[in-house]
Order: sequence, then structure tokens, then C-alpha cells
Amino acid sequence: MSDIQLFRLTAGNATELTGALAPLEKSLQTLIDSQMSTFLGVQFLASEYQTGKTHRGRIDSLGLDENGCPVIIEYKRHSNENVINQGLFYLDWLMDHQAEFRWLVMEKLGKEAAENIEWAGTRLLCIAADFTRYDQYAVQQIPRNIELVRYKLFGEDLLLLELVNAQAVPDATVAKTSTPADLSTGSPTAKSAGKDKSLAEQLALATPDIQHLYAQTKSYLLGLGEDVQEKPLKLYTAFRRLKNFACVIVSPSRMLITLKLDPTTVALEEGFSRDVSQVGHWGTGDTELCLRSFADLERAKPLLNRSYSEN
Repeated sequence: MSDIQLFRLTAGNATELTGALAPLEKSLQTLIDSQMSTFLGVQFLASEYQTGKTHRGRIDSLGLDENGCPVIIEYKRHSNENVINQGLFYLDWLMDHQAEFRWLVMEKLGKEAAENIEWAGTRLLCIAADFTRYDQYAVQQIPRNIELVRYKLFGEDLLLLELVNAQAVPDATVAKTSTPADLSTGSPTAKSAGKDKSLAEQLALATPDIQHLYAQTKSYLLGLGEDVQEKPLKLYTAFRRLKNFACVIVSPSRMLITLKLDPTTVALEEGFSRDVSQVGHWGTGDTELCLRSFADLERAKPLLNRSYSEN
């Protein structure tokens, strides 16, 4: 059970708000589907998606996350419902029906989104009132990208989403037990994306100082909280909780970090930080930092902390 307690402070008095489950599974699904980008950083594609006569299934919700990765979302009200096994069944279906999913993305989001799907990052989100310790243990043994998210409603205007457990693999298209590969090992995420050099290729071309700076930045971001997840993608590494809060892009002589912060709330410094809300860029977020040294990393830490806290 969740040990999170929420209090309302009024005139110096604290009143505990009692959490409750959604009245029905469908009401929770409708709520999250309607605001999926805000809640989860996922663009909504379809609800109650039929998997055809052979599989005879119905996926609760389908989406494409901010990194271009396919997402299956399964909602259950009670912790004793077998949401994980059900989600895994649909995850295998999705990997076997990539063309069908690509057409769905093209129809909903356009050709460019369909052509840039990050299949290696395909993931399953299970959203439930609670999960047992056996659920959490099982997720760690399954070589798939799976996240368990606990929900609770407080009154009529507050919804809590808590990341309970997460398992990540370097390539969701390869069903094998392995530890996340180092970027230099030639994992699927190391493949070049068109004319642009991949993250692994850029890291290999970077100076030793930039490589060390990348390692230190990665260590710092992962150390911000137990809920931080690292996801190496073709062109950058995303660091996220339920949603991205930082994306790291490497080049031979510098490192860029995009943060999900409103640039108008940041004291921008020429040569160090800039507003990229109106220009094309890799990663997510509208504030970009340029790091060339460990001193720059120290300057960036307050903004990294803030982006983590606000996302």
C-alpha cells in the first residue's frame, strides 16, 4: 500500500485528505486518456483498441511518448487483477504488428512521427490502485520496459500518480535477459538515424573531457531520486520520472541538455543557456544548456534540480 499522505493547510490547521479509488476502471481511463500528455508525457492514439480475431484482445489505451516510443497502457482498479500478464500479452502483439501501429500513428500524428518511431523503447504502463510485492518482484525479472504506476484520488480535484517500480531494457524488440548495454557496445540504440550521427557515434567522437563530463552528468541526474529512469535513444539520452525532465545530447566539443522549464522563468546566459521553444532541436523541453566543463555542470545543477522537481 502507498504510504503517501496528503494534507490541506488552512489558516494554520492541517487536515488529512482521504484517498479513494476511481468509482470504475473506465472513469479512470477516460480521465487519463483525456489528459495523457499532461499526466504521462504520452500522445493519445486510441482507446479500447481491438487486436483482431486471432488475439481477440482489447488494449485499454495506446499512445506514443515524447521520445517517439510506443506505449501500451492498462488500467485496473484492484491490485489482485492480473494487469501485468495482460499487458505483456498486448506488448507481444504490438511487437508483432508494427506496421499496423505505424499506420495508426500516421493517421493520428502524421508521416514524420510514423517514420521516427523508437521501437527499442516500446513500453508497458500498468496503472492500478495498488500492486503487491510479488508484482514488483515479477517486473524486475521480465526483460521488457514495464512501469507500475499507482493512482489515488483525493476529493474531486486531486489525482496522485506514483511510480512504484520500473524495469528498463536497452532494446524492447529483443526478448532476452540482459543488463542495460553501455553506449559503446553497439546496442540497437547505437544505430545511426539517417544523416545524423547517433548518440553512441557522437560519444565515440567526443573528447575525453566531454566523455567524462557526460558520465558525471549522467551520474548526477540518476542520483536526483530513486524514480529517475535513464533511456538511451538514437540521438540523445532521456532522463525521466513519469515524463522526461532532461535530455542529454553529445557532440565532440560540448554537451547540450534540454530541460522542461519555461525559458521565461530562467535567467538566460549567453553561451550557456537559451530559449529553443521556436527552433528545431533534439530532445524535449524548451530550455537548452550548453556544457563544456565541470564548472558548467556546477552552474547547471540548480536548473537540473528544478526540472526534476517540476516534472
